Amino acid sequence: MFDWMVWTTPIAVFFSCIVLMLIGMTVWQVKSPTVMRKGFLPIATTRGDRLFIGLLTAAYINLAFVGLAGKFAAMFSLENEPSVWISFVLSMAVLALVMKKG
Repeated sequence: MFDWMVWTTPIAVFFSCIVLMLIGMTVWQVKSPTVMRKGFLPIATTRGDRLFIGLLTAAYINLAFVGLAGKFAAMFSLENEPSVWISFVLSMAVLALVMKKG
């Protein structure tokens, strides 16, 4: 069924984290309804808005890293391309920042 997609460990962890976040946010919303608030984002947002914006940002960080990995290897004279775990950790840190302060 999923033969069309290359399920590497980082990809499986990334999507598992997204699923766990969605489940956690659903439970949190049921237990404690959200209120609009203004952080560093230019609009007032709810938790769900910040999660959506954070997930989009995380996806763009991962895509940019994958696209630029070859250039990073050449620029820093690396034998292999840098690990995608670097972009995963960076994107999750940005997601946490958007959720907390956004």
